[in-house]
Amino acid sequence: MSIASEFKEFAMRGNVVDMAVGIIVGGAFGKIVSSFVGDVIMPPIGYALGGVAFADLGTSLGMGPDGTTEVVLKWGAFLQTVFDFMVIAFVLFLALKGINRLRKPDPAAAPPAPPPTEALLTEIRDLLRKG
Repeated sequence: MSIASEFKEFAMRGNVVDMAVGIIVGGAFGKIVSSFVGDVIMPPIGYALGGVAFADLGTSLGMGPDGTTEVVLKWGAFLQTVFDFMVIAFVLFLALKGINRLRKPDPAAAPPAPPPTEALLTEIRDLLRKG
């Protein structure tokens, strides 16, 4: 088997294709959440805190080695990224919780009856115990 045919077989497996779709959708979802946090959530929080733009918050560490560029520790952008992560993690938690709820069997439903052979073996076992 050639390398090309092995790679084709690997790439066409359902798991690989599903994973690729998940990564692409996840990347797009990450962009949506980043926009939601940066453009919808953070501006009102910044406004409530006196007109602060979190992405612009930082601390100057002085001039760089070349003497012309300023070295800035952008902790505000870091906070916004952490907030992005928290929102993404929370949404994924809720989504997985909903999916798991759908997968769980209904506790009110009676368990399925055992197959006839198993029922017969159980009956024989019980008779032997009495006997």
